[in-house]
Amino acid sequence: MATFLYKLGRTAFRRRHLVALIWVALLALAGIGAATAPPAGSTSFAIPGTEAQRAFDLLEQRFPGAGADGATARVVFRAPDGEKVTDAGRKAAVQKTLKELSASPEVASVTDPYTTGAVSKDGTIAYTSVRYQVPGIQLEDSSRTALQDAAQDARETGLTVEIGGDALSTVPETGATEVIGVVIAAVVLVVTFGSLVAAGLPLVTALIGVGIGVSTVTALAEALDLGSTTSILASMIGLAVGIDYALFIVSRYRAELAEGASREEAAGRAVGTAGSAVVFAGLTVVIALVGLAVVNIPMLTKMGVAAAGTVVVAVLIALTMIPALLGYAGRRVKPAGAKSRLLGGGRAAGSSDRPNLGTRWARFVVRRPVVVLLLGVVGLGAAALPSASLELGLPDDGSQPVSTTQRRAYDLLSEGFGPGFNGPLMVVVDAADSSRPAAAFSAVRDTITSLPDVVSVSPAQPNKAGDTAMITVVPGSKPSSAKTEQLVHAIRDASAGITPKTGATVLVTGSTAMNIDVSQKLDDALLPYLALVVGLAFLLLIVVFRSVLVPLKAALGFLLSVLAALGAVVAVFQWGWLSGPLGVEQTGPVMSMMPIFMVGVVFGLAMDYEVFLVTRMREAHVHGEEPRRAVVTGFRHGARVVTAAAVIMIAVFSGFVGSGDSMIKMIGFGLAVAVLFDAFVVRMALVPAVLALLGRRAWWLPAWLERILPDVDVEGEGLRTAQQRRPDPDADPDGKRELVGA
Repeated sequence: MATFLYKLGRTAFRRRHLVALIWVALLALAGIGAATAPPAGSTSFAIPGTEAQRAFDLLEQRFPGAGADGATARVVFRAPDGEKVTDAGRKAAVQKTLKELSASPEVASVTDPYTTGAVSKDGTIAYTSVRYQVPGIQLEDSSRTALQDAAQDARETGLTVEIGGDALSTVPETGATEVIGVVIAAVVLVVTFGSLVAAGLPLVTALIGVGIGVSTVTALAEALDLGSTTSILASMIGLAVGIDYALFIVSRYRAELAEGASREEAAGRAVGTAGSAVVFAGLTVVIALVGLAVVNIPMLTKMGVAAAGTVVVAVLIALTMIPALLGYAGRRVKPAGAKSRLLGGGRAAGSSDRPNLGTRWARFVVRRPVVVLLLGVVGLGAAALPSASLELGLPDDGSQPVSTTQRRAYDLLSEGFGPGFNGPLMVVVDAADSSRPAAAFSAVRDTITSLPDVVSVSPAQPNKAGDTAMITVVPGSKPSSAKTEQLVHAIRDASAGITPKTGATVLVTGSTAMNIDVSQKLDDALLPYLALVVGLAFLLLIVVFRSVLVPLKAALGFLLSVLAALGAVVAVFQWGWLSGPLGVEQTGPVMSMMPIFMVGVVFGLAMDYEVFLVTRMREAHVHGEEPRRAVVTGFRHGARVVTAAAVIMIAVFSGFVGSGDSMIKMIGFGLAVAVLFDAFVVRMALVPAVLALLGRRAWWLPAWLERILPDVDVEGEGLRTAQQRRPDPDADPDGKRELVGA
């Protein structure tokens, strides 16, 4: 591995014009594809294997043209103070609005609140349900405009009018804080390298990689039903790992220059050693992201695969374009320890004999490993305590900012009809095998009416064939409450007794039931997913470190950091701690897919730092250093870079906290906190403490396993002989041996 990557690095350095041309051409092609592709919307939400999804599929078959999966809107009307929507003038204004809504070509149906009982008891609030023929992702802009225009016309008559539902769903915005994250990353790189040129290389390559990855996702969005959220998450992860991977290779390049290597030779060695770590770190991230497919939720699978593709691009760019750009930069990239005239007064490499902060910290930890270990574990355990109160759910209009019309419509419905109106249940009765379908419909309705926490049950609405009917059930509790979940299970349990009597099958669906099924599916998939991802990465790390205990320690440390991060998410988004400064306008259940998504992404990122930091220790140990001294050596070379990488990743993820989309905000915060805990507590404190306690046992590997494992040579032992080689006579002029600090 190291030898191959060494040759790749030297080739890219020497053939830099060709390498740069290839990547710029790929960026241009991806950009053209993205520019000419139709814009992405909200991805369709299908959950194979759930009862709610089976009911939706049945409705599409038995109610053709009804748009069972079509977009919906609830237009809510409120009369001015002292008036009622049933007054003649107000009623006329509402009915005029209904006619305007019905005129839209994509509208399948519009209900009349005065004939369907959709008027509150005090007569002040009414609502109409608008169902469209197509899903929200396919809804024309003209239909959304017509919906908003109709509401505005009604407002001009004096009514308060708000719109809920998914018909107004828009592409989430990330805000200016995303740019701030990149600016912080740039500052950290400048401080780390002491050179504007060296600091600019990781940023340039990361932006090119993200540009290619996100543009490709955007170009394929409509064909693959990827959705706008997918590209945002791909850019979030791709930007963070792209900067980090380039940072490690540039840092190793400068270290090789400081040891006297020529620039071409230093580029080859940097890619051969740090590049090997980049490859395996990238593999762990890709395994974790692609492994999301085991959950069998198409939306989650697409998000994972798209983000994994961006990570692959980041790895390839780090291995090829970084050495090419180093060739262009020439002497403007200084050896390690040297500073540019602008930032460091032209300080030469090796001008200070004082141990760096990483060395001093590592010496402190190896002297007091037990104390550091206990403090780290107790601290992470305390941060993880809120995760015991974790409540899961999927966002609805109730989680929207109070400034949105969707949230105001949600609140009006709760005020006029009770919280359950915001999450009605749709019960589908399949009576195709029943001899008396009408009696079956009636029996189902009577059974549901007798259940607790039921406010109302609509009459059965059969299809034209009369073999299937829809019944709408309004719970007494809000959609995300435990009582509503209990009601869904109660209906399903009661339906088991109806089938033997009537021959009819009863299915419960609707957005609320779908959310419950999704949460259950994610809960059931979490352990298999953990086993798959951690298992595969564990085997990969055994190959990298040629040790059993080091990968085991890495996995246990990851579990601590992810639990602590989940605790922080619960404290902020569920309990409301620091919700004001973070812009969390509405607290509530944590998004259902958050735990499994965090497990996947954080595991991959955590293994990045493990690979980068511990491979330096492994390299020192392989070259003959005593275990505790190898820990200090690893920190001397890697702590500063790992710290910079973590700060950059935290800054990038934190930038997405400014998103207007609650899911993106929560993911950005969760990943930023997880990196903070994992990099600075687990990898920088617990890892050296555990390795110091284990000593030589940390690198133990059974003899039989040693024989069958492939030798990937991540530490670059195969390149030892290359250190004495002189540059090729026909090497590029910039590749000739130079004086250190020139």
